[in-house]
Amino acid sequence: MSYDVLIKNGTVVDGTGAPRQRADVAISGGKIAAIGKVTEGAKRVIDASDLIVSPGFVDPHTHYDAQICWDPMFTSSSWHGVTSLVMGNCGVGLAPCKPEAREIAAWDLVNVEAIPFDVLAKGVTWDWTTFPEYMNAAQKRGVGLNVGFMAPLTPFRHFVMGEESMDRAATPEETAKIKALIREAMLAGAMGLSTTNGPQHIGYQGRPLACRLSSREELTAYCNVLKELDRGVIELALNDSPSMVSESDYDLLNHLLTESNRPVTWLALLNRDDKPEMCLDTLRQTESLLKRGAIPQVTCRPLIIQINLRNPFIFANMPSWKPAFNQTVETQINLYRDGAFRTAFRKALQEPRIFSDKTLWSRLNVKEVTNPAMKSLEGKSVAQVAQDRQADPLDTFFELAIEDKLDIQFTMELFNADETRIPELITDSRTMIGLSDGGAHVDMLCDAGYCTYLIGTWVRDRSAITLEHAIRRITSEPANFFGLKDRGRLAVGMAADVTIFDYNTIGSGKRAEMRHDLPGGGRRLVMPAKGVSYTLVNGQVLLEDGKHTGVLPGQVLRGGM
Repeated sequence: MSYDVLIKNGTVVDGTGAPRQRADVAISGGKIAAIGKVTEGAKRVIDASDLIVSPGFVDPHTHYDAQICWDPMFTSSSWHGVTSLVMGNCGVGLAPCKPEAREIAAWDLVNVEAIPFDVLAKGVTWDWTTFPEYMNAAQKRGVGLNVGFMAPLTPFRHFVMGEESMDRAATPEETAKIKALIREAMLAGAMGLSTTNGPQHIGYQGRPLACRLSSREELTAYCNVLKELDRGVIELALNDSPSMVSESDYDLLNHLLTESNRPVTWLALLNRDDKPEMCLDTLRQTESLLKRGAIPQVTCRPLIIQINLRNPFIFANMPSWKPAFNQTVETQINLYRDGAFRTAFRKALQEPRIFSDKTLWSRLNVKEVTNPAMKSLEGKSVAQVAQDRQADPLDTFFELAIEDKLDIQFTMELFNADETRIPELITDSRTMIGLSDGGAHVDMLCDAGYCTYLIGTWVRDRSAITLEHAIRRITSEPANFFGLKDRGRLAVGMAADVTIFDYNTIGSGKRAEMRHDLPGGGRRLVMPAKGVSYTLVNGQVLLEDGKHTGVLPGQVLRGGM
């Protein structure tokens, strides 16, 4: 007998948490055919001596809804050993979408996920109208990784209600039509339903993202689709005040769990300098919900963001910033000069949700400028520059932006800055590791390297979690949550999604690097990977030493099929 691929002499960590073992892994027809001592030959033999052989990593939270049109490799995720991912999160997406509503859908992505409109205009193929057609178009174009699709509620409401979806709740008749479209998506293989309750999630023209206006009666109807089919999950963004669950948030989570009778994953638990015990307090507060299938997502990395005032997403939860969105540079500069606008911002900072006026300016650094006269400011905090200029920090922040014609990039460690608090979250079985946000916030952050960071930093360098436990957390645990029964483990008969890496070198940097490789030359942050030797998807070698082999063996993952 001859196999398609034989991985020889590797140290196998199978994704279940079981102890590692020295074994060969044989692959035929895209499936794992044997694990152990294999004596038969193969068309391709990979020598994995001194390497770890694990299941391909599963990323539960991405936003590649647009990038899928121009990048079938889903970079940066694929560089880091990810073989399956889930997109369509946080209630925002590009399907279903009527031709006349394409601009609205694009602006939703601009405002919620910080993807430039020019990039979307040049890159999105729009070879679909319905949600099933969107899924089919992805498979037809070809994908390097396996892709699961959540049904994001916003475009479904747009499809039925038009622009009124951004102004009001649906009528019973509209609700019935939206419910029917969600059922159609689920029957076509959608993994579940996603929505958001975060006030910073604004859409077209700075109006509320449509899914945020769903009434409880609507949500009941949409959740009932999952209950009736006895399948799927719900993803919910609760980002008004990170890591906190208010009384209304708790009630919403309870409602979704009850009316769907399905698991719910929610965002996010992130350590905060101002409230260091908040994450653990929230886990205690929500214990009864966690026991019923609610699971918060966490990340193993410090959340480092870049801020620019052309697309000020990070301030979107402040009503005073609404006039800044989707405007020309000239209009924005005039707004940022306005004393009343600055006063409103100063007042908003006194009631901190994400930022506090007391700590913001010392943590916010000038990363990059285009004005040569300002180059000496790179690396300084806004507070330092303000002190040098004997000026107010808030005023200095806006003056710096205006002096650089809004090209200036600021950076700061927003959450998880105290890395000593990260292990208690990533080792807790009540959480799910994810939050890569791959494909979103393209010039603000890139956390797509969290899998290699987890192994390189928290397993190898800091011994905070065992290798077996870490791999289980990013393979079988997310696969099980989304019902991917043939992914996330190395076992005979399972899909041959395999990541082979060098334990001594695997990792990713702490800070991403900027490239100009989006459609039309748009810029984005990417996170290169280290130590990933081979990535196999459905039995084919997709990446070898970081280089794409040219094949696109991924599949559209269809729930319930």
